[in-house]
Amino acid sequence: MPRNFSLGGKVTVGAIREPRVLMRAFIGLLLVANLVAAVIAFKPFGGSADDLRHDQATLELQLTRLQARLAAGKKLVEKVQTARTQGDVFLAKYFMDSRTASSQIDQELLKDAKESGIKQLPTSYEHEALEGSDTLEMVNITEGLEGTYENLTKFINLLDKSPRFLIVDGMQTTAPQQNGKLLNVQIKIHTFARSDAGAAS
Repeated sequence: MPRNFSLGGKVTVGAIREPRVLMRAFIGLLLVANLVAAVIAFKPFGGSADDLRHDQATLELQLTRLQARLAAGKKLVEKVQTARTQGDVFLAKYFMDSRTASSQIDQELLKDAKESGIKQLPTSYEHEALEGSDTLEMVNITEGLEGTYENLTKFINLLDKSPRFLIVDGMQTTAPQQNGKLLNVQIKIHTFARSDAGAAS
């Protein structure tokens, strides 16, 4: 039997110095420290009334911010849908079908030439793909005209008021003819057309 063993149950100095007793005491202290840390971190008893009020205010603020973000997202979706609808209406109204664009422009130019009293000279068309789009293309028109300055001014005015989306890019004139009144003008016009080829592929 060890010399420091006592049948009376009294703890002696020698028993306290036992490694097993010291280890048990150290583990007990660690367990108590862990319990205290868990109570502080997780607040299992709900915390004080001030803590609960603070948590409620924080959650209400987060909810308000989330609701504001949701409302802003809904407004953005509505704006995108409106812009898409308006864009489709604009394309349908002002952009011609690429298969019939040349004939439609011919009719428009012939009507404006007759109304303005100007003589049409040969017209050329060039279709050019628009970068970044599979369904839209630019139509470049070079129109020859012959007439007086007043005729040309009226013709340009009619083009400007056309329901078609026609953009006058520039004009080149040659010297007046012998009578000094008639001008030969080459006018460059741009317009846009829709093509279904990209959508079909």
